[in-house]
Amino acid sequence: MDSFTTTTQLKALRDKKAIPHLEQYAPVWIVEEKVLLEEQAIQFNVVFQHPAHGWINRRYRFDGFNNVLYHKGQTPIQEDEALEISLMEPYITVTVADIPNAYGG
Repeated sequence: MDSFTTTTQLKALRDKKAIPHLEQYAPVWIVEEKVLLEEQAIQFNVVFQHPAHGWINRRYRFDGFNNVLYHKGQTPIQEDEALEISLMEPYITVTVADIPNAYGG
């Protein structure tokens, strides 16, 4: 795979991998993002309501060189923190949330 010259190119490739996986939890918010151009990677955290665990903050690392999305763990967050985050613009939106039917991966 070619090396990335811009953050925009790396984010676009990340989105092709992350959005199909995360859209089951929509709405989803990116709350932290670190672009590592030299490593051709992006480390980012998303917040969403999980069907079994409630509101969580989940960390991912996207390896652009290998085109792989890695799940790096998750932590629960409080309802008041989730409410504050939900006031921001979501990374992935949805007209009607279907959280009970998300597969939970």
